[in-house]
Amino acid sequence: MASIAALDIATLGGMAGAAIMIVAYFLNQLGWLASDDWRFPLANLVGAVLIMISLFVEWNLPSVVIEGFWIAISLFGVAKYARGRRSG
Repeated sequence: MASIAALDIATLGGMAGAAIMIVAYFLNQLGWLASDDWRFPLANLVGAVLIMISLFVEWNLPSVVIEGFWIAISLFGVAKYARGRRSG
């Protein structure tokens, strides 16, 4: 029974992560959230991490690979924003 509860939590977390990423992208397309706004890569990072956590329960190698890249690119975006704030 505990494994079913863990699966449900992981699935809900993964769905929340997907929702965060979709909403961020939609807001970007509406022009309400610029891609160079720190919140955009942060939302993508949070979403990808939640999806990655769910993938440790239900393993899928291609999804792990894409989420790994998504996390790396999002970290790059957050770091780029942080460097820009320090320099100017």
